[in-house]
Amino acid sequence: MTNYGQFCTVARGSEILGERWTPLVVRELLCGSTHFNEIRRGLPRMSATLLAQRLKKLEEVGVLRRVQEGSRQEYVLTPAGEELRPIILAIGHWGARWIGSRLQANQLDAGFLMWDIRRFAHIDEFPSDRKVVIHFFLNDARQRERHWWLVVANGEIDLCREDPGHELTLVVEASVASLTEIWTGDSDPDAEQQARRLLVRGSKRDCRDLWQWLGRSVFASSKG
Repeated sequence: MTNYGQFCTVARGSEILGERWTPLVVRELLCGSTHFNEIRRGLPRMSATLLAQRLKKLEEVGVLRRVQEGSRQEYVLTPAGEELRPIILAIGHWGARWIGSRLQANQLDAGFLMWDIRRFAHIDEFPSDRKVVIHFFLNDARQRERHWWLVVANGEIDLCREDPGHELTLVVEASVASLTEIWTGDSDPDAEQQARRLLVRGSKRDCRDLWQWLGRSVFASSKG
């Protein structure tokens, strides 16, 4: 762990939160992930070994506690961890406002994008009287990350990597960059469709309602 050798609490706090990946681990916990594999889904490029190390350190300093849930361990934020919420949100809003639109190719991540859409989709906006199945085809993603299915039924939402075999409500075809820019608020569906970087197939009503169902990233409001 970095040691700045200063009594200043900015320095001492940065020794914990300034370590690589740590703010993103905290972000995942604040977003509601409590199990190891859930946290990893939001951090697909972080090794399991390093994640275990960061979780252990956060437990040692009192940011989280481990709870045994049957045969599984659950990671729960302490009051100290919850106090980090406005700090992490402020970093996200600052990044969205000042650097969010300058994405590089190596910052595009199909897996994280789809996981973020899944957990922040406006589930209350989806039809309550029928199952909605959206097939996302990310045409320039790596082969194993091109196809995703979002399934919403009975007030629950699931993200599938394999075809669940249900009748499709909508098919969304886009590049990873195009869908990311819509999600982050750097672009909008109409502009992406006009530029032929986005294609949505389904009933006219469902195509219209799609973006109301999905919403945008929590930080999209900071754009502009």
